[in-house]
Amino acid sequence: MSKSDPLHRPRPDGDFRCFALFDRKSDYMKLRHPRVGLIALSLSLSLFVLTSCSVLGPANVVSDSKSSCEQLTGSIPNGLIGLPTGEVTIVSTQYLAASPLVMGPPQAPTPYARIQPALPDHCQVKGTIASLDPKAPAINFQVNLPSVWNGRSLQYGGGGFNGVLINALGLPPAAPLDKPAPLARGFVTYGTDSGHQNTPGVPLQAFSMNDEALANFAYASYKKVRDVSVELMKRRYGRGPDRMYFMGSSEGGREALMLAQRFPNDFDGIFARVPVINWVALQHAGTRAGIAQFGSGWITPAKIKLVGDAVASACDAADGIVDGIISDHEGCRSRFDVSKLRCADGSDSGASCLSDAQTKAVQALYSGYRFDFDLANGVRNYPGWPMGGEATPGVGPTGGWANWWVGSSAPVQPPVPANSIQWFYGSGAIRYFITRDPNFDVRQYDPKRYADRIRTMSALMDATDPDLSVFAAAGGKLIIKEHMADYAQSPYAGIEYYKSVVAKMGQSEVDRFARLYIAPGVDHVGTGAPALTDMLEVLTDWVEKAKEPAALTVATQAFEPPFAVTMSRPLCRYPNWPKYRGVGDSNQAASFDCVKQ
Repeated sequence: MSKSDPLHRPRPDGDFRCFALFDRKSDYMKLRHPRVGLIALSLSLSLFVLTSCSVLGPANVVSDSKSSCEQLTGSIPNGLIGLPTGEVTIVSTQYLAASPLVMGPPQAPTPYARIQPALPDHCQVKGTIASLDPKAPAINFQVNLPSVWNGRSLQYGGGGFNGVLINALGLPPAAPLDKPAPLARGFVTYGTDSGHQNTPGVPLQAFSMNDEALANFAYASYKKVRDVSVELMKRRYGRGPDRMYFMGSSEGGREALMLAQRFPNDFDGIFARVPVINWVALQHAGTRAGIAQFGSGWITPAKIKLVGDAVASACDAADGIVDGIISDHEGCRSRFDVSKLRCADGSDSGASCLSDAQTKAVQALYSGYRFDFDLANGVRNYPGWPMGGEATPGVGPTGGWANWWVGSSAPVQPPVPANSIQWFYGSGAIRYFITRDPNFDVRQYDPKRYADRIRTMSALMDATDPDLSVFAAAGGKLIIKEHMADYAQSPYAGIEYYKSVVAKMGQSEVDRFARLYIAPGVDHVGTGAPALTDMLEVLTDWVEKAKEPAALTVATQAFEPPFAVTMSRPLCRYPNWPKYRGVGDSNQAASFDCVKQ
């Protein structure tokens, strides 16, 4: 679909409007849920005033929201889907009344997962897209259609190996905690499980043994669900969306870039946070790091602290202030030498030094991975990792090495829950995606023996195509954000991809439609240092008002209402990084300047 078709053409009756929620009530009323023990904060939407401003047409208001929601049943002709697919079935429709903000328990998988934002009344549609292969699972999707629509839609990306339905009801990646959810701003929101469903006791990667399920995970499901959502908007509101956006983080960031590359006319604005761009090579790097820690190479929690403290001692002050955040990540590479932590005789002499095997393991964690043959788009390398944040504590996908690289016990085969996430992900990808042998001994793996399969997987999975000329010509805008203490994937992968786009298209052309930002000290999911900024607003302003992103600020907020800002930093455009001026409150962004590497 072209950006010049009616779906993207400016409406003749359009005027400038935006959507915002204003609370007439200054205090919060704490309630306790009688069944699940959650703290609900009364933000009754009856106390909000919805105002509007954008270059889109007048807001669509559904007069009989409940009954019209119930009518969105039946099927959608698969001829309306841009890729070959089976039958599209609406499984359920449900009208949901407005709901207040709810805070979950601190034990949520990530701090941000605690927040269930206030939502307006809306129609929730769930459905399936059948596969052509009867042995392949169906694609599940959920589309949320507000009763007051601003003419925009936002697709949410997934995470990990997916397999869980993204309900698109939460805050999008990097969003400030006190901002309304996109649905509450008037966006239609939607997500998918990418065409497979996780099952307890079954490895997360097992779905990839089916070719169609694998293609759906790689790219196809996101396009199919996008097209389904357009048809549902037409049925609900009598017209398609004026503007379409996509926001994703990690695997969802890979999906974001894959859509810009494969379907460049489908989205007006895309935000990719910590995208797993060079997917195939990352799995190899994670596998190598796990193998390096078998036996005596395992890095114990005490050794993580040893490395983290040594990195901080060598590099923390270089950005003008000792605060636990390493901003000069390039300079740190030349300042820190892990060999200086070697035990005198090379054996493990305790928590104060590294054995030879542990030193090699740490070097493997920091260093890049190189193939002897080209992957998709001529890529051969996976870059190494920056230094900093190694000892950042966390649970689940948060924090530094403890969860991502080391685990609470030495790696074994097959992986067990106590092993690191990288070993769990990487070795599983080798067994299921590459060798397609669930019982394969990954320690015997030789990439050269599987070169053809690796190249096939790279062409399918890797979002490394630097030619974004069609996306740019269609008016698309792209923002990439990397976290410099991310051990789930290397932020240098996003930086290298951005450089490849500049090399292909030229800096002046890239400046017209794309931005890359880096956030020092921030882990994969956005903790450890200031990380929050309203990228949805930045993106819509750029797309709809031609307002190029300028000086941006990221913040850390308390995880309890009213979500007070506790620290802020400038969000610097690559290759700049934030340096303390030497005076002023070090918790305020105004005390820092963005300087060049």
